[in-house]
Amino acid sequence: MFPPVTSGKHSNGFPSLWQGGPTEIACGRLSLMREELQQLQAAAHERIAAATTRSELETVRVEFVGRSGAVTLALRRLGKLPKEERPAAGQLANEARVAIEQALEERRSAVEELERTTAIERERLDVTLPGRSHRLGRRHPLGLVRDELCELFTELGYEIVEGPEVEREYYNFEALNLGPDHPARDDHDSFYITDGVVLRTETSAVQIRTMEARQPPVRIIAPGRVYRRDAMDRTHSHTFHQLEGLVVDRGVTFAHLKGTLEHFVRRLFGDKVQMRLRPHYFPFTEPSAELDITCFKCGQSGCSLCKGSGWIEVLGCGLVHPQVLENVGYDPEAVSGFAFGMGIDRLAMLKYGIDDIRLFFENDLRFLRQF
Repeated sequence: MFPPVTSGKHSNGFPSLWQGGPTEIACGRLSLMREELQQLQAAAHERIAAATTRSELETVRVEFVGRSGAVTLALRRLGKLPKEERPAAGQLANEARVAIEQALEERRSAVEELERTTAIERERLDVTLPGRSHRLGRRHPLGLVRDELCELFTELGYEIVEGPEVEREYYNFEALNLGPDHPARDDHDSFYITDGVVLRTETSAVQIRTMEARQPPVRIIAPGRVYRRDAMDRTHSHTFHQLEGLVVDRGVTFAHLKGTLEHFVRRLFGDKVQMRLRPHYFPFTEPSAELDITCFKCGQSGCSLCKGSGWIEVLGCGLVHPQVLENVGYDPEAVSGFAFGMGIDRLAMLKYGIDDIRLFFENDLRFLRQF
């Protein structure tokens, strides 16, 4: 029988059977080491089986087969054994280490699969729940009216053109027969960027740029955003939208303009609405007129929309002034043309019965969802 082994523990907290004196160490060292390794292996397997995360498995690895682990320390004590016992003892220690590492690897695979399954379960969608429908967007009323106008005129053969919103004063005023001292410029209070550069007050500048770049025939519409220094109220805004049209060719007359506008009124407001052309003044057209339509709300009996007159102003128009044709290099004796301009915001207000222009710019979903 081997002498009794005094109780003790490794520095890492595991029980040690190697804590006796020289006599005990000399007797049955190999058996003691086998017993110790069996105990360490059993403890390791128990800890490994109980681990549920990779971090817990890493803790077990460090405590048993790490650099300062219990099995590693047992291997370091092989030097205390006689030479003839060291190979068998080393084999026992290596087998214990390999068995623990193999158990760790197998458990690690199981733990990783468990973590993946848990994550999938946690993130899985419950397809039995009712679906969450997304609100569909709506077209803005200004976009609806602009696109309707563009479709109407492109069907007649008009080309859509665009131009810069920051414009030179020449194209915005002077080329349109509005000289620096022209009194009509008082109606175009402008936002000046620098001397000679403004935010355009109308899309007529696009007409000038187009005529400078090409020879007749010209048939275009120019929709876009314009700016004037107006105070915001129910019917005025510093930012609004226009659509202007221009036709220049040989033999163009006022009758062509009237026929075009009659088609426009019927398409936009219906066959029951009547129109009239009322003489007016614009510096860039001569003769000039304003187009009125019968009030579709009261039937000309008088209401707040038509201000009791029975008629609603829609747009301005006229034959292109000969001076404007000369400004772009056209011969007014050889060609003629007509132009018209309308406010998209105003047409949208008339079409949809909107009484405040500010609603177009406030992004109120309660308003926009109606269209």
